[in-house]
Amino acid sequence: MQFDDVIESIADYAVRPLSPGDEAVETARLTLIDSLGCALLALNYPACTKLLGPYVEGTEVPAGSRVPGTDFVLDPVKAAFDIGACIRWLDFNDTWLAAEWGHPSDNYGAILSVADHLGQQRRLRDDAPITVGDVLEAAIKAYEIQGVLALDNSFNRVGIDHVLLVKIASMAVVASMMGATREQVANAVSNAWLEATLRTYRHAPNTGSRKSWAAGDACSRAVQLAHMAMRGEMGYASALTASNWGFQDTWFGGNEVTIAQPLGSYVMENILFKISFPAEFHAQTAVEAAIALHLEVANRLDEINSVTITTQEPAVRIIDKTGPLTNPADRDHCIQYMTAIGLLKGGLTAADYEDDAASDPRIDELRSKMVVTEDRRYTEEYLDPAKRSIGNAVQVHFADGTSTEKVEVEYPIGHRRRRDEGVPLLLQKFEDNLRSRLPERQVERVLAAVEHTASLHEMPIDRFIELFLPEPA
Repeated sequence: MQFDDVIESIADYAVRPLSPGDEAVETARLTLIDSLGCALLALNYPACTKLLGPYVEGTEVPAGSRVPGTDFVLDPVKAAFDIGACIRWLDFNDTWLAAEWGHPSDNYGAILSVADHLGQQRRLRDDAPITVGDVLEAAIKAYEIQGVLALDNSFNRVGIDHVLLVKIASMAVVASMMGATREQVANAVSNAWLEATLRTYRHAPNTGSRKSWAAGDACSRAVQLAHMAMRGEMGYASALTASNWGFQDTWFGGNEVTIAQPLGSYVMENILFKISFPAEFHAQTAVEAAIALHLEVANRLDEINSVTITTQEPAVRIIDKTGPLTNPADRDHCIQYMTAIGLLKGGLTAADYEDDAASDPRIDELRSKMVVTEDRRYTEEYLDPAKRSIGNAVQVHFADGTSTEKVEVEYPIGHRRRRDEGVPLLLQKFEDNLRSRLPERQVERVLAAVEHTASLHEMPIDRFIELFLPEPA
């Protein structure tokens, strides 16, 4: 069967061996540990943990997938949901910004679930293990599929949630991990294109917690449909291009879905880490600028006349919010709220989005004085593949006519251009996240295991997952 060109390209890439360079492999190591750290941190939030565990209480799954930081041993489909939801919950995992945006680390929900299950099965058969290196290669591929599709194709502009790309990427990669043929991968991927969902829950007045578990849902669906493809379930050759009912005619007004460049390891090498604070990435540099101004303005709050936030067009479109913010999901996607916290506190944590923190009347008072404007240069350089900047500037104006300097930050600390500065802080973030859930002796074992890329590469993935499980009492 001849599939649409985009589906063929993805299937070809998913099944062929990859020989990534050292930078891609090392960055993949960082994405893996950062994702697991984010997942552990999320376990401190009951709104997340209430969704975890088997759908049917008491279900037992031999050689089932383990959920890091918990005692759950689950069917890989549900484990993919749980791991993916935890990684994504606090909006602290890595990010990709282009015509579309998203979080390629979301794919680890599917990859780790399937890898752990397959790895345990192999151990029982005394077969060669699935290694952490195999998982890192799968991650590089998933990141690439999701990220390159995002370069030229804007799904959010037609109302589609970006987790569609998680389904496509995860489905292709986990099917390949299961031993799928090229045609089986194509069958799975074609089904993924039929899975577009609305992004209603990411925007006022409906902003809600679904945006924190939507990636887990995408991972779960990817594992489910990959299993179905392995059992011979059919695909849809023209899922994209079919007249009238295909994806392009239905969603894109007949415009073509494109793959902007050959699939390799570009996305992994250029991934954006969230290091200093959990903030929607279009606002990361605004928060950094606000924190730089904290000491200058914290004791002059009553004198503030206005605050100017200069940003890029995507930030204006998705996180410029005025009026009431009803929940943490609403607040962590409001550039004014995040900037206000930076000015007030000189920092930003996940706790600052909770109701108790949001009850501080100074936050909304500051928000009411903020003006958000677009700088066309920021927008152009945001889209420039040679730069991929995420520029923001913040300036505070006082009632006496004076103002602070205009603090401009064009590249966040998690950007490739700031890797040397960012990696030590990223490793500290990981260590801090471990300590939020694990005892000290276990933290030390994890840190020793992940320290060197070469030895980590050879570790069986099921043994690696065990490092993150609760120790017996």
